[in-house]
Amino acid sequence: MISNTVQVAFDDRILDEYIEVLSRPKFGFSGMQIKALVDHIRLNGQHVVAAPLPPESFPDPGDIPFAEVAVSAPVQVLVTGNLDHFELLERYGVSVLSPREFIESLGRLLSKD
Repeated sequence: MISNTVQVAFDDRILDEYIEVLSRPKFGFSGMQIKALVDHIRLNGQHVVAAPLPPESFPDPGDIPFAEVAVSAPVQVLVTGNLDHFELLERYGVSVLSPREFIESLGRLLSKD
């Protein structure tokens, strides 16, 4: 089961960003759907108190919370569409995958079970 295989690491900054992005009209999510997703992450994810990383290491300041949580958790994988924004994480042992790469690797993992 996927919920036993993948756990989301987060902090309040990340949840706030998810709410802001998913609330954009182009995605078409209702407030109830967004609340259900955020509640699911809160209940089943790993809340992290992230240690700061040097901000000058990131081309986009909005990336910093995701990198800090990834390193502080620590996580195995950060999934993002901005692969080159997170190259620094390889130094911390965090793999950086595109959503497609993550789904493909997850599929291989689940097919072994």
